[in-house]
Order: sequence, then C-alpha cells, then structure tokens
Amino acid sequence: MTLFTSPLPDVPLRDVTITQALFEALQVAPDRVVLVDGPTGRGMTGAELMRQIKALAGGLTARGFGAGQRIALMAPNCPEFAVVFHAVAWAGGTITTLNPTYTAAEVRHQLNDSGAVVLFTVPAFEDVARDGMAGTACQHLVMMDDWQGEPLTAQVPVDLDAHILALPYSSGTTGLPKGVMLSHRNLVVNVDQGLAVIKILPDETMIAFLPFFHIYGMNVLMNTHLVAGARLICMPRFDLPGFLGFVQDHKVRMVMAVPPVANALAKHPLVDQYDLSSLKVFVSAAAPLGAELSNACGVRLGAVAMQGYGMTELSPISHFSNEDWAKPGAVGVPVPNTVCKIVDTEGRALGVDAEGELCIKGPQVMKGYLNNPEATARTIDADGWLHTGDIACFDDSGQLYIRDRLKELIKVKGFQVAPAEVEAVLQTYPGVLDAAVIGVDDDEAGEVPMAFIVAAEGVSLDGVAAYLRAQLAPYKQPKVIEIMEAIPKSASGKILRRVLKNRLAGR
Repeated sequence: MTLFTSPLPDVPLRDVTITQALFEALQVAPDRVVLVDGPTGRGMTGAELMRQIKALAGGLTARGFGAGQRIALMAPNCPEFAVVFHAVAWAGGTITTLNPTYTAAEVRHQLNDSGAVVLFTVPAFEDVARDGMAGTACQHLVMMDDWQGEPLTAQVPVDLDAHILALPYSSGTTGLPKGVMLSHRNLVVNVDQGLAVIKILPDETMIAFLPFFHIYGMNVLMNTHLVAGARLICMPRFDLPGFLGFVQDHKVRMVMAVPPVANALAKHPLVDQYDLSSLKVFVSAAAPLGAELSNACGVRLGAVAMQGYGMTELSPISHFSNEDWAKPGAVGVPVPNTVCKIVDTEGRALGVDAEGELCIKGPQVMKGYLNNPEATARTIDADGWLHTGDIACFDDSGQLYIRDRLKELIKVKGFQVAPAEVEAVLQTYPGVLDAAVIGVDDDEAGEVPMAFIVAAEGVSLDGVAAYLRAQLAPYKQPKVIEIMEAIPKSASGKILRRVLKNRLAGR
C-alpha cells in the first residue's frame, strides 16, 4: 500500500487542555496586548484575557452550567469570543459555535441537536437568538460580558481524549449540518501540528476576519496564533478597505484568508491605494484556490501565496505549505503525525500522480458526528481512515493537489452549503413540487448555490426567494432560481447534479 506521510517529525501528544496550552503561552508576556477589537481599537492583554476566562468559568460553575454542560455561542469576532470559548473549556464544558447570520430556524436546529442549555450572544443578535431558543432545552440567553463570578483558579479535570470540548457544525461529505465532536486532544495536537509548519513570529499582528465560529478561524487563527504569541485584530466581518487599512497600519506580515479574498487582492483597484509592502505571506484555505489566481495574488502583493487543506472533521489541518516549499496550486504536505492514502472507487491505494479519494489518519481526526453513528461510519471506516470526499493526488515531492469533490457540498466564501439542506427548505414552499441545488462558479464567492425547481402553476420566483431569505442564512440562498419540467434523477432517485451542470455549460 502506498502511504504518504509528513516530511516533518511527529509532535508529542501533550497532556494539557486547549486552555492550559493557551495560558502557558500567555504567561510568557502577560502584559502584552493579544486581542484587539478592530472597530473600536479596544485591546485586551494576556493577563486580562486569563482573568476574564477564569471569572466567567467561575460564573458558569456557580450557576451549575460548568462541567459536563453544553453551551452555545453565537457572535461575531471580538475579544470576548475567546473569553467565552475558553471559559467553557476551563470549566469542563462543551461549546457549540453558531454562525451569527443564521435564521431562527437554523439556530433552533443546532440548539436542539447539540443539547445546549445556555446561549451566549451580543445585543445585535438577541432577537434571532431568542426566537431560535423557543421550543428548545436552551432556556438561558446571556450577553457575552455577563455571568462573570469568582475566578475558577484551576482547570476542571477532563479526559483529554474522550471529553468533547467543541461541537462546530459541518455538513461533512454529504447531508445536513452535523455536530463534529472534537476533544481537547484533537485541538491541542492540531495547534502543535500547525505550528510545526506555519511560521508565526512572536508578537506579530494578524488580521482575524475569518469567523471564529468556523473551525478555520477557531483553531488555526484564534487558538494557534494566540499560542504562538501573535496579536489578533478582530474584524466582525470582512470589508476590503478596513482590511487593507489594518495591513498598512499594523505592518502585517502574513494573512490567512479564503479564495474570494485572494480574488479581491489580485484584481480590485482599491489595493493600489494602500502600502502593503509589509505583507510577505498570503495563505488561502477552506476552498480550492487555482494556481493562476494564487500566482496573480502573490505577484501583485509581492508575497509568497500558498495554501493549506483541512476539514472541520480534522480539527481542521491535515496539510499545509510554508514559504520554503510552497507550490502554486498545491495545498502543501501532510502535517506531523498524519498519514494519507489515495484510493480508487474500489478502495485500492494508488501511487504518485494518481487521482482518487483522499483518506487520512491522525490524532486530529474527530471523535465522530454527534447523535449520528451512521454518518460517522460512512466517514471513518473500520480501519480508522477518514474519507474526505475530495479527489486529490500527490506529486513526487509529497505535495498534495485537490482536483475535485466527490461530496456535493458548495463552498461559498469558504462556508459549506449542503444542497440537501436548501432543497429541503425549497420543498416546504407551497407549490414547489421538486427541487435540486448545485454550486456554480462566482468571481466574488468562489461558488454560489443555484436552484432548479419544479413548480405548480402560479408559483412566484420572487415569493420563493423571499421565503428562503426568512429560512436560510444569506450565504445559503440561491443566487438564481430556475423553473424546469423535471429534476433529472437516477433510477435510485439520486439527483443527477452533473446533468444540471452540463445543461448550464451548454448554454
């Protein structure tokens, strides 16, 4: 069997929680500002971050919502996001993070599925949060700066391998969003795996616009960079002028982004109005970035443009590049402790340059999907291999290239959209008899959903679109809805999405 391994030595499996790892790093220089609220410039030192984490952990524990409890967090990037996340971890709880653009129906689904009993949020999302809590076991809505109490001085003991620390939601290779069960061991080892490859300089400033609720922003940007000694400027949402201004003013050396940002930096005329000479490294992940766009971005910025690869189910990093070996179009080499194989449709392992499904083993692999052993078994086989659903190949230098997706997920600005979820909502609209959703290329978002529906007479496309706006987050809403006579399906009833894509290509 041909196996592909990391060129780097394994990292040790440290017996610490993710918050203990964070505190070890913060105690080196506790007076240094480590988190900055981008809109206001308000800073938080390492000492203040540790104090607030312990105080909120104490408040949770005193109210009976500490050890063994599931806590939800729905908020934009801000210093307090790290406080709530790590307070739950320090108190021995489990945290599930929600996209703040979710509708009440989407909030309700995640609260019900995760079993969260408390929801932290900010005033801007209070109404949606309250509506989403209706009918769930979650009875406590708390603002992020509330519930602090007597500091909890020590980590509540947890089983580093068995205790589920984080429950981000992912659609995996198929289907509706599922809770991905990640342990302290998963997150800590993935931080250490990332630091073995990513060159982060102590005290350098990073722009944190990748959302912390998403695993990329959560563990690669927030946790890994804070452990490495970096300072994070939190942007609640990405806007190009604000981002460019931060890079210029703070002399930012490295940016972690997604392909739509690469597209903007490569093409937008506004870029020329800022001094970006400090920028030396541009990293893209969460969705494939073509070699041509990667090169264009690097040339315009005068920086090394490179990629990484991972999944929520991998905590999330499995492959990464750095300045020494980056190749256009490649997502890098396996990180330490990671073994990969490429298999054909019969499960046979393939060699160098052969394309097949990427399968991965390593200590960063999730425990499984919450409440869904069937989906877990489909993703992680009996031998422990996680099947990514991505078609890929390795070159003779050990670099990985992602070629296509077996899975049907649509990646909108790096966020996952499951066609099945959008189709299910479409089919609840009166007069929509059938529906299919595919991803189509988009210059700004990378991909966007497009819907095809079979509709009864009199159905208004404007009415369908308005209905979707009330049910789905903006990034999940189809950019185009088209009526057709019948949805193409296989004999087993599976939607033939390739037929729909070929139909568009033939126009």
